[in-house]
Amino acid sequence: MNTNRQAGSYGGRGIHGEVVEELGQRIVGGQIAEGETLDIVALEAELDISRTVLRESLRVLKAKGLVDARQKRGTFVQPRSEWRLLDPDMIRWQFHGREDSQFLDDLAEVRGIIEPASARLAAIRRDDQDIATMEQALERMSAAAKGDGDAVDADLAFHRALLASTHNELLLRMEVVLEAGLAARDSLVHGAVADDDPTPAHAAVLDAIRDRDSDRAAHAASALLAKSLFDLDRARSTATDDA
Repeated sequence: MNTNRQAGSYGGRGIHGEVVEELGQRIVGGQIAEGETLDIVALEAELDISRTVLRESLRVLKAKGLVDARQKRGTFVQPRSEWRLLDPDMIRWQFHGREDSQFLDDLAEVRGIIEPASARLAAIRRDDQDIATMEQALERMSAAAKGDGDAVDADLAFHRALLASTHNELLLRMEVVLEAGLAARDSLVHGAVADDDPTPAHAAVLDAIRDRDSDRAAHAASALLAKSLFDLDRARSTATDDA
């Protein structure tokens, strides 16, 4: 099987993983419509896979709410209302399949709710190890802005550390929601905005958390989100101009 698709969470899991990626992206991207019954025989031939591999892949997609099976009807795509939209793979596939970038706007709203509140809590609850972890992420971010390192990985590391600093297990679990979307957003922004250096805005958040100033931390996180939206709009404009 050779799909020419971007590798994701399942990309390194052999044929089974490639099939999950391919069909997941097709369904979420609308190439296979809600309510449509899958032609199992045709998919086996197109993807050059066995019935066993296809069944295993469909079980994964069923667990994500994308497909179901009924006697006489076969395997079909479920309505979007049944999809597990907070699943990390689903988040990636939403971004991949929505060219209007509505998903990025939805992500920005979620971040606007979660991150200022998380920064506020982190300023109250953080310990020395939390500060050290954020400082390390910030150093990586600064180096990446100068061309030494991966900017996306550094950004994800900082936001992961921010959530961890709340010492709230449920907020920490939100990283699976934010990380896939942040990776998609960052891959669009970094490189498209030539003079973009996210380090100062992130440093302002860290400084406030280090000083245990919860109000300033929340304000800095909101300012960081505002910059993120500004950079995203610039990247979109660049992409439109280059089209």
